[in-house]
Amino acid sequence: MTEKALRLGTRRSKLAMAQSGQVADAVSQVTGRPVELVEITTYGDVSREHLAQIGGTGVFVAALREALARGEVDFAVHSLKDLPTTQPDELVVAAIPVREDPRDVIIARDALKLTDLPRGARIGTGSPRRMAQLNAYARSHGMVIETVPIRGNVDTRIGYVTKGDLDAVVLAAAGLNRVGRSDEVTDFLSVDTVLPAPGQGALAVETTADNADLIAALAQLDDPLTRAAVTAERSLLAALEAGCSAPVGALADLLADGQIVKEMRLRGVVGTTDGSTLVQLSTTGPVPETHEAATALGRELATEMLAQGAAGLMGERAL
Repeated sequence: MTEKALRLGTRRSKLAMAQSGQVADAVSQVTGRPVELVEITTYGDVSREHLAQIGGTGVFVAALREALARGEVDFAVHSLKDLPTTQPDELVVAAIPVREDPRDVIIARDALKLTDLPRGARIGTGSPRRMAQLNAYARSHGMVIETVPIRGNVDTRIGYVTKGDLDAVVLAAAGLNRVGRSDEVTDFLSVDTVLPAPGQGALAVETTADNADLIAALAQLDDPLTRAAVTAERSLLAALEAGCSAPVGALADLLADGQIVKEMRLRGVVGTTDGSTLVQLSTTGPVPETHEAATALGRELATEMLAQGAAGLMGERAL
């Protein structure tokens, strides 16, 4: 008798379906059980408002978590950057697989790079974090750009460029890689120019805390270095008391000496969306061996950023 299929809850977008499909294949391999995708519509998918207005954090996550709690699905896959920083006791992130490319990219008309964009170029993004850093970069490099708030899926956003409404749009490299559209990228934005969102490029595989067998199986997909990095990034975000719609960028990367990973460097940035003021700091320490050590790294950097005035740059503080 074949074992009953595991039910994986996923958002319906093309990107969510692609990344959930990849996780489903991996889970099927480690468990020997078939995995079926259960499509769930979230408030973030149906609302046409800008993310910052509808609460940012959690709008794509709540419906999936409710389906888990009701037992309609066995586990769920989230883009980690969409997860609120507080974890409910009844759910556990059983796996954070190896991270995709965390960088932001632009897709611009005429295959232009960021530095080639004409004066007054209109760049679309729904992210205050991207706006703040792009505007700051433009100010410091004598460029004149206009950041235009947009929403929508990958097709919609790229469509603004192909239809000629915008000169460029900013997207996450990871998402384009997962839907097989990375060949449309015209420029990869260095993390020195734009720090990604905390957790960008990483996925969270979540299940109920009482499902010990499934937690153990999913744990085989976990990448400890990715988990340490995103834990530090999200700890920074939490300590700044900022939701995922706040203009906060963070990236923890590993510093290696040859093949041996020596240290972890955590960089954080927060700024006003017009780019006039940025607080950007970094800290380096031993690679965190525990959740507590990774959390401490993020908290320490957040404390330094707050001391430099970060709190006043985030607009509405998340309650």
